[in-house]
Amino acid sequence: MKKFWSLVLMAVLAIGMLVGCSGGGQKASQTAATNKNEGEAKSEETATSAEEIKGTIKVGGLFDLTGGTGDVGTPYAEGEKAYFEYLATQGPVNGYKLELIGDDYAYKIPEATKLYQKLKSKDQVAAILGWGTGDTEALRQLVAADKLPFISASYSENLKNMDESPYNFLSAASYSDQARSALKWIKDNHTAGTPTVALLYNDTAFGKSPIEDAKDFAAEIGIEVVDEQIVDLKALDATPQLLNMEKKNPDYAIIQETWGATATILKDAKKLGIDTQFIGLNWATGEGLLPITGDAAEGFIGVVTHAFPYEDLPGLAEIKTFLESKGEKLEDKNQKFVQGWVAAKIMVEGIRLADDPTTGEGIRAGLEKITNLDLQGLAAPVTFSADNHAGTNQIRLAQVKDGKFEVITDYIGH
Repeated sequence: MKKFWSLVLMAVLAIGMLVGCSGGGQKASQTAATNKNEGEAKSEETATSAEEIKGTIKVGGLFDLTGGTGDVGTPYAEGEKAYFEYLATQGPVNGYKLELIGDDYAYKIPEATKLYQKLKSKDQVAAILGWGTGDTEALRQLVAADKLPFISASYSENLKNMDESPYNFLSAASYSDQARSALKWIKDNHTAGTPTVALLYNDTAFGKSPIEDAKDFAAEIGIEVVDEQIVDLKALDATPQLLNMEKKNPDYAIIQETWGATATILKDAKKLGIDTQFIGLNWATGEGLLPITGDAAEGFIGVVTHAFPYEDLPGLAEIKTFLESKGEKLEDKNQKFVQGWVAAKIMVEGIRLADDPTTGEGIRAGLEKITNLDLQGLAAPVTFSADNHAGTNQIRLAQVKDGKFEVITDYIGH
């Protein structure tokens, strides 16, 4: 009997082992099949991604970090670089990765020319984000011959000339349009007789850019320009110029400088007791002016082409989110950072719209498709066309109140 039950037990165990082996084998097969399918799916996904990335488009950058306009040039360049970093988190543009390659040329035209040649020949960029007026104007013929779309931080009226500057694009109101709009605001808001104006500017292509146009427009609308004074970009004392200006007692003085010289003018004007209303064009305006000017900035009016980071505007959301992903804060940036971000954003929109984004001709055609580009408050809407590369003539005005710029107008023109 014992032998019989031993045989039965052995038979049951054998059947159990067969069933177990059979089930395990099926599960292993299913797992292998699943892994294989997942692997194939991942391979297909990788292949798809590889197909989506057609290559890399390089954009050149000319930055002033250490030169005469480095006070505003540094945050502007940081904004451009940050936008390209942001793009890298958003996937390809028109099927391509985008890369910004740039360097500091210290606001020296010969250095700008050398850097331009390097970007074109060695780095083989398809477009360029530039900076100053003198170098942008000096490079116009090369840019046109090389067919490289060029969005500069210079808003020189000369760059509107399509015959001489067919590959230059202005991403904000020209200096002349800024001055015209400020003069129109003066005319509309002045209440006691004919308004009188002085013009303060530096002896560079940037400084002189809007002056003749401002004088012509002032005469046209009934404003008297009574004085002009040259104040160097690096000036630490503007007393002689302001004493000369005071003899003409202008109601208003329009400043075409960056933060450093503007601060010198405002501090010396306060010291001398001059009560002229100072109005700065866009590079004279911004948060960086305030800590170096102190209470002498109170009441100063500035042309605003781009948003302040502390405004409640929808376009600031993507900047805020990106900066927070890096452990940084939007409130630590200034308006010039936003300005650089927007310039890069407009260039990339041209690449996005281009039928062939790998060539300068293709990107130029893409930029010329931009119509009423909504920048969600970061700047005035921009429009280009085949016969007009001036994106807008609209500005706002802001006034320093209690140590902070407060916007006092909607977008206005002339």
